[in-house]
Amino acid sequence: MRSRAYWCVCSAARIASRAAENRLLPLAGIACLGLALAGCGGQLVSAPTAQQDHGQNIHPGNMRYTIGDLGVFGANASAPGGPLVVTDSGWISGAAAVGTAEHAVLYHRGKMIDVGTPGLGGNSMGYGVNEWGVTAGEAEDTMEGLATTEDFCGFQFLGLSSSPTPCVPFVWQDGQMVPLPTLGGVNGAATEINSSGMIGGYAETTTVDPSCPAPQKYQFKPVVWSHGWVHALPTGNDSDGVVLAVNDRGDAAGASGSCAPLNPILLLYLNPTHALLWRNGVATDLGNLGGEFNNLPHGINNLGQVVGESDLAGDQTAHAFLASARTKMQDLGVVGDDYYSFGFGINDAGEIVGLSANADFSVIRAFIRQNGTLVDLNTLVTGNNSLYLLTACFINSKGEITGIALDSAGEEHAYLATPAPDAAASASAVSSPVVLPDSVRAQFGFRPRLSQ
Repeated sequence: MRSRAYWCVCSAARIASRAAENRLLPLAGIACLGLALAGCGGQLVSAPTAQQDHGQNIHPGNMRYTIGDLGVFGANASAPGGPLVVTDSGWISGAAAVGTAEHAVLYHRGKMIDVGTPGLGGNSMGYGVNEWGVTAGEAEDTMEGLATTEDFCGFQFLGLSSSPTPCVPFVWQDGQMVPLPTLGGVNGAATEINSSGMIGGYAETTTVDPSCPAPQKYQFKPVVWSHGWVHALPTGNDSDGVVLAVNDRGDAAGASGSCAPLNPILLLYLNPTHALLWRNGVATDLGNLGGEFNNLPHGINNLGQVVGESDLAGDQTAHAFLASARTKMQDLGVVGDDYYSFGFGINDAGEIVGLSANADFSVIRAFIRQNGTLVDLNTLVTGNNSLYLLTACFINSKGEITGIALDSAGEEHAYLATPAPDAAASASAVSSPVVLPDSVRAQFGFRPRLSQ
């Protein structure tokens, strides 16, 4: 879920930036694209009644949605911000600009809680939240006497810090932000938390990774935290890895690969070559859609179904996927004639949400999968609405969806889509694809992808 994601900023749309002839690691998202894209996946609901990996999914048919405008975000142009997760009890986690800083925040019952004040003294981002309002994320730590030469969480890259600052995983509860242990190194990040308080993420070791380009120096491993203890997860022959989503059964989903230059979309020093599912500490490779790179899960439900994106053969485009420990990775396709798609969230009913885009990302649209087909969420809106839905970052067991939208002035808004059974389509809905303004496309940034 982060993409940290990732970042599903969701600036998820940032994951969407690719150059036509170069490879770009999309994310989500840990934000939905920037945050994300880390992170933008995950599912926090009560345990399912049927324990299975793939079964008869319940599809919403012609379900329509009313749109709630959660307001403009991203007052700081370099800061991702936005909502990443919405629980069944109404907690929404994310990040927001507070002055010149970026702070982890929670939204509940119409109020915003600034998790980053006082925090640990620096910038922070919130990625996961559970039904009890306990949230997890990453934060700069200026109060523990730590030192680093690394920009592990990318806050310096985003222009939010003037120099490298230690960035640690945290859990926040009852008004207090508490750092989580790493694997001996200085830095780490928490990306998701389940209903029992198990947290997923990644943490540095004390082992120097010679493949890491400056400023990154140390190896980092996928981890889960439980009862205050940190547990490293296996990555096979790969040196590095991350956990981006966990479910209430204790499963974790993420990726492993090699250390790489900081990806400007994912804000990760990772080239994700293997999409992984960990169950009881054992890793299962979920496969790929034919490509060598960018095999990255973003969400997992309580049935063990995983969604994300994977490159197709030739590594020129990526499609959303559905996979599990028992089934082959399935290509979910795109909306209409689009070129790219990214799966960010899945609930226990098998409803999948994400983003679909054309070849140059001039058209980006949120999708939901209905009856085996990716459907533009904008075409399912009912009631008064003036927003164009860019990304769908997360879906809970009630079918409520959070994501990023554009208004008529090109401002980015967070939204909450609520199912409206049997409602008719609305004439006020913005259902035609919107060509993104140059300012927004510039923010998403067309940058080259990492090749290895």
